[in-house]
Amino acid sequence: MLIGQLAKRTGTSERLLRYYESVGLLASTRQANGYRDYDDAAEQTVGQIRALLAAGLSTGVIRQVLPCALADGALRPCPGVLNKLHARLAHLDRRADELAQARRTLQRAIAAAEQAETPGGVST
Repeated sequence: MLIGQLAKRTGTSERLLRYYESVGLLASTRQANGYRDYDDAAEQTVGQIRALLAAGLSTGVIRQVLPCALADGALRPCPGVLNKLHARLAHLDRRADELAQARRTLQRAIAAAEQAETPGGVST
């Protein structure tokens, strides 16, 4: 299929598909006229790339993970991949804790400001 068809099927821009190809995440062959030609599996590959990007993985890690991806989106064991995924999960957990703390701090600040605005608590 041509790049425009793949873009339409996946909801991904042609520019982004060319980028995926340039960093080794997606492969195509060239037709005699130079047009990119993607096989039918490319649509699924783009979906996997998008899901892994949404999970916060870098294109470098995704390049290592994609060969381990199965059709149903699950991963088969591949050397080193599980360690990278555990590291990413730990990073996300730390970030979630930081965000939760920031949220609590903001909630306290809002509550204090609202308390100061109420009658009897109005500051001058």
